[in-house]
Amino acid sequence: MGHNFDELRQAMVDSQVRTTDVTDLRLLDALLSVPREAFVPEQKKPFAYIDDDIEIGSADSGVKRYIMEPSPFARLVQLANVKASDLVLDIGCGTGYSSAVLSRLGSAVIALEADEELAGRATEILVENGFDNVAVVTGPFAAGYPSEGPYDVIFVGGSVDEIPAALFEQLKEGGRLVVVEGHGLSGFAAVHVKVDGVVSGRRAFNLSAKELPGFRKEAEFSL
Repeated sequence: MGHNFDELRQAMVDSQVRTTDVTDLRLLDALLSVPREAFVPEQKKPFAYIDDDIEIGSADSGVKRYIMEPSPFARLVQLANVKASDLVLDIGCGTGYSSAVLSRLGSAVIALEADEELAGRATEILVENGFDNVAVVTGPFAAGYPSEGPYDVIFVGGSVDEIPAALFEQLKEGGRLVVVEGHGLSGFAAVHVKVDGVVSGRRAFNLSAKELPGFRKEAEFSL
C-alpha cells in the first residue's frame, strides 16, 4: 500500500506543529518542503511523520540516535530565530533532516556528526535531495567545528548535561545557541546569546529530547 507523504507532511504540520505554538511562517514552509521520509531508514518510512522520535542508529558510544519528534524539533528551531543570512552549525545532524530544515532558513549549514556511518548517510541523502548549502563534517560534538565558524546560530540536536565553553566561543556577536538542557521530564529548552562578547542564557520552556552523546557531565566527588 502506497503512502501519500505530501498529505502526511501537511498533517504533521497542522496537527503536531501548529498546535504547539509554532507560528514562524518560514519555519512552517521549511517543514512542508523537506521530505522527512527521505531521512529515515527504509523500513521506517511509513512512520516518518508519526508524533514520536524515530531511531536512525547507534553511535560508537552505544547511545541510540534519533530524528527528533516534530513538535519539539520545531519549537527548538523557532527559538533559534534563524535569519536568511545566518551561518548555522547543526550539532548532531544524524542523517541530515535537521540540517535540511535549517538550510531552508539560513544561508548555509555546517552539519556536524560524530558517527562516520551516519555522516555518510547524511551526505548522500542531502545531495540526492538537492540541499546544496549544507556541508557535512565529522568530529566530536562537544568540540563544535571552529574552522568554519564563528556561527550566527548553533543548534544542538538533543539533550545534554552541560554545554562546553568551546561552543560558546564559536558564536558570533549576537549569535544564539539553542539546546535542551537536562533529560526526561527535567529537560528544558534554553537559548544562549552572545552580547559584547559575553554569553548569557535563559530557560525558554520545558522540553524533553533524546540524549546527544558526548555531553555527559563527569561525576564530582567531595570528601
